[in-house]
Amino acid sequence: MADFWERLKQRKLVQWSIAYVAGAFALLQGTDIVAQQFGWPESLQRGLTLALVLGFFVTLVLAWYHGERGIQKVSGTELLVLALVLAVGGGMLWRFSPPSTAAPAAPTPQATSIPGKSIAVLPFENLSADKDNEYFVAGMQDLILTKLADIGELKVISRTSTLKYRSRPENLKQVGAELGVASVLEGSVQRQGNAVLVNVQLIDTATDAHLWAESYQRTLDNVFGVEGEVAGKVADALKARLSPAAASRLATSLSNDPVADDLYLRAEYFTARGDTDFDNAQYKQAIPLYREAIARAPQFALALARLSYTESVLAWFRGGGEDVDKLQADASRDAERVLALAPDLPEAHIAMGFSNYYGEGDYAAALENFQAALKLRPNDDKALTAKGYVLRRQGHFDAALDAFAEAQTRDSRNSALALTQGETLMMLMRYPEAETALQRALALDPANVQARYRLSCVSLLSRGDVPAALAMARGDEPILRLWRVGLLTYQRRYAEALALLDAIPDTPDNFYRSGGGQKVLMQAELHRLSGDAGRARALYAEALPVERARVHALSGAGVKVAEQWIFVARAELGVGDVDEALKALAKAQSFVEHDYADGPSWLVTIATEYARAGRTDSAVSLLARALATPGVGTNYSPAMLWIDPAWDPIRGDPRFQALLREYAKSKPAAANADVVNAHG
Repeated sequence: MADFWERLKQRKLVQWSIAYVAGAFALLQGTDIVAQQFGWPESLQRGLTLALVLGFFVTLVLAWYHGERGIQKVSGTELLVLALVLAVGGGMLWRFSPPSTAAPAAPTPQATSIPGKSIAVLPFENLSADKDNEYFVAGMQDLILTKLADIGELKVISRTSTLKYRSRPENLKQVGAELGVASVLEGSVQRQGNAVLVNVQLIDTATDAHLWAESYQRTLDNVFGVEGEVAGKVADALKARLSPAAASRLATSLSNDPVADDLYLRAEYFTARGDTDFDNAQYKQAIPLYREAIARAPQFALALARLSYTESVLAWFRGGGEDVDKLQADASRDAERVLALAPDLPEAHIAMGFSNYYGEGDYAAALENFQAALKLRPNDDKALTAKGYVLRRQGHFDAALDAFAEAQTRDSRNSALALTQGETLMMLMRYPEAETALQRALALDPANVQARYRLSCVSLLSRGDVPAALAMARGDEPILRLWRVGLLTYQRRYAEALALLDAIPDTPDNFYRSGGGQKVLMQAELHRLSGDAGRARALYAEALPVERARVHALSGAGVKVAEQWIFVARAELGVGDVDEALKALAKAQSFVEHDYADGPSWLVTIATEYARAGRTDSAVSLLARALATPGVGTNYSPAMLWIDPAWDPIRGDPRFQALLREYAKSKPAAANADVVNAHG
């Protein structure tokens, strides 16, 4: 064997190997560049690699026989070594070679599910020297996307799902697989003064082949209208047929006023950011821009529809300091006006649907309008999602989940939609499935604070695990800090809860959107629970006139009005006026009777106020009804009966104990033992 290794040195096999590997590597690098430029198929490149691998073993054999001493006699040991070398080489060739063409591997389910007539519009690149034109670039992308959505044969991915991608991603095949599309539209916009240059190109995600490309050099006076041209060319390239109605909508421009169009794009930029972050400040910036655009172009139907939608959403989120009742009235008036102006505009029906839903609590009318929008534009993910919202408020949870799932096919990377699915599953107490959906929402957008909050809720509601819920709720965002106040309350750590509450800025967005009423009302509750009756009463007296004024300023129906009556009842009980509190609770209950999404949770809250007022029969019967109603699981579960201090006034009552045995016989294993033992 020693003689064999000596011969290896003589024949310079190591030098031959190093030289061959270096040459092969250089050759592969060069061919890779050429292959990308000329679009060579992967099979050709893979074949070259395999040939070089086999060549390496052939080189070793030749080097052995033709070393510096010439051909040598080969011993049995040497033959064995050479046989092993060739066997290894053959094994590697078999391992890495592509499957036989006679029996191709089955395509992945994802690959077979991607329809050929499917497209995503990736974020356009801003080539303008002035980066403040970002709104204009985003607006051009959205206009094109909306026109594409009017083409019924196309599956069009929503804007929210494409936000994470670069304008020109390196791996289009991966992008296509993630979004479930066969093609993408890339583009760039350059605006300089009055001149605008729009470049677009349609690319096949499987092959990187350019299907179509065009440049549009326009001025601000005539650039609006390019979106319809682009959508028509894409339809031709993808062989998607246009209905007469769709063709008509493609040919329709925004308005006849370029300044109004520009104002509209600015407003849309803020509304889109508001929809992404649930940020009232963004909506408040959008509304005056829409109104200014409409003042310049009174027949601007699309701007009017989007104004109505934004007014409805801002009102739903408590107005951010604006007059909620006025916002709702404005939204209703603007929706009626745009429907009369453009009855075939999908956005008009969406605007009216949200006014019905958010402003009036008229779920049947809202559903009718969202269905009308979908009839005009089946691809509209916003209408599909809104339809799901209404269905779950009507108690049709499976149908709502189906609507969300359909919306997800067009908006697969939308973290907010995954959050909505998770919340809907929570309503049904399907907590393991909800946790999966919420984790997906957080994976899609790690900054999704609502998803983190809801995951913390799942830990609490499914297992009664307050420490785990606290760990999940870390963060400085107001919603997480307020939630930690509640979790500390469940642990009877009232002093810590008060300290945390005191540090949160007292703004309408921080408190009324949280479902707790005024900050002073929450402080009163914590002082009461901690045993400081005098301080609590003074704070309740301070909160009461404000809560009364707020409830009388609200009109319409729905859970928002019910919520406000509960705040009034809470303050009335705090100052000792039980009769007025009971009247307020009865009014609150009347507004949630037909709401299956938030209604059951508010029934639980009303029951806690009855317990505090000493009305055990009312508290227990209402609590039993709520726990038996689908929808309650978003904010409450049987595990909470063990740990919620709201039930302490009636915890020893036989009627409550019977309810506990029926719904939550076993103590939650993860619940705080001291709390359970002290009050159980």
